[in-house]
Amino acid sequence: MQQSQPTLKATCFGEILWDLFPGKDKTAGGAPFNVGYHLQQMGINVHMISAVGQDDLGDALLQKLNHWTISAAGIQKNANYATSTVVATIDEDNEAHYEIKESVAWDYIQLRETDLQQVQHSSTFVFGSLAARHSVSRNTLFALLEESRYRVFDVNLRPPFIDQELLIALLKKSHLAKFNAPELQLVLSYLGKNYNKPKDGVFFLQDYFDVPQVILSQGASGATYYEGDTVYSLPAAKVTVQDTVGSGDSFLAGFLSAHLSGMHPEATLEQAICLSGFVTSQSGATPNYTQHDIEQMKTKYRAQV
Repeated sequence: MQQSQPTLKATCFGEILWDLFPGKDKTAGGAPFNVGYHLQQMGINVHMISAVGQDDLGDALLQKLNHWTISAAGIQKNANYATSTVVATIDEDNEAHYEIKESVAWDYIQLRETDLQQVQHSSTFVFGSLAARHSVSRNTLFALLEESRYRVFDVNLRPPFIDQELLIALLKKSHLAKFNAPELQLVLSYLGKNYNKPKDGVFFLQDYFDVPQVILSQGASGATYYEGDTVYSLPAAKVTVQDTVGSGDSFLAGFLSAHLSGMHPEATLEQAICLSGFVTSQSGATPNYTQHDIEQMKTKYRAQV
């Protein structure tokens, strides 16, 4: 029997910030923040672990979480470091690029007993590599990983904050890892490997790191989910692209909300693609929508494929 949604809990760890796009109002962002929003929209109870400064920007992020009915109990307020801001630009291909400031509040996330307990009682723990760029947050992350039952690594690389040893250490801790094609090739290159077929590269990483599940997102080419040695692939949704900001985050949330509910892997991948497609057709990473909107998107998608 499918598990009921209200009992499902997810903890998201990492950066929360304000994206500053030229000529636009600031928008709340950060990959774990975006994933948390979409998980909440899809019926998962979300606990967010991060940090903001004791400033107006930090207060505004907490208000945003409250508006989304996401618990802010795991958001620490740091008197010594400011709330994070990121200068973002969109290129001619609608791809986002980010200039991420250092020494901000989420670089200094402290380990707290209440967060350890939240992780222990969560169905999944979602994390990335960016928030581990500083030793304080990195040490907190690895401590939390030890208490989590289902560890989901959103690789989500952000130059220049790419640490080969850190990536390898995090992959060794993961039950599910999500890559895009360039990220997959980069990690393989660190290990001295190069494969003509992405499938062979994924199988190598699964074996090398003992990662049972891998998602490979390929933008307009669709996505593939590897569960052990079983492979599921689906094409992308055909939509009019507004921008791609947060598309990968919504994809992961769509996948996890279905996977944690016990849906079949192909249906899980379909939900990920449809949620990501819907978000890509809207402006911004966290547009307002309901689960009914995504069900309608699935109907349109099935007519396409």
